[in-house]
Amino acid sequence: MTPRVPKAELSTEMSENMIKQLGVVAEPVEVVWHNPEVALSNLEFSARLGAWNAADASLKSFAHMAVASQVGCAWCLDVGYFQAQNQNLDLTKASQVPRWRESEVFTPLERDVLEYAEAMTNTPPTVTDELHAGLLDRLGAAAMVELTAYIAFVNMATRNNNANGISSQGLSDACEIPLAARTQGSGAASAS
Repeated sequence: MTPRVPKAELSTEMSENMIKQLGVVAEPVEVVWHNPEVALSNLEFSARLGAWNAADASLKSFAHMAVASQVGCAWCLDVGYFQAQNQNLDLTKASQVPRWRESEVFTPLERDVLEYAEAMTNTPPTVTDELHAGLLDRLGAAAMVELTAYIAFVNMATRNNNANGISSQGLSDACEIPLAARTQGSGAASAS
């Protein structure tokens, strides 16, 4: 798919920094760069998000990929899987996130985090008191607040990329384990 907004030209320094981090210039940044203030704010907040450490990195990574899979953001799913590899997370689990309900590789906590990510992503959200309380009890308040804010940001990013017509750049092609396809009809459907 071609982005719905043409790509803007980035500075050489910005392009070089992205190539250092990802191996390519990130298409979402090229599209949003038509408004550098928006692009820089997004990049700055993403960097701050990456520095948060109250919640386990693998739980946040799995939540990111669950949101991307549900929203249909191929770029986010692609980069999420690529980042999981670069953060030395469990690639077998990461590869199964799009079909987590059918997979047997996840712990009960991971399954609840994946369910929570999808419940936050549903429109309207379908987070139950029981699901939230169970995660709060196991993660603690600081990690729960972080996980919730992280999932909320990922929802913004995935929906932004999806609406702008941004698709995969093939980042996950470098990963050693193929990314599973989302099972048709898996997860809770969004309300219409």
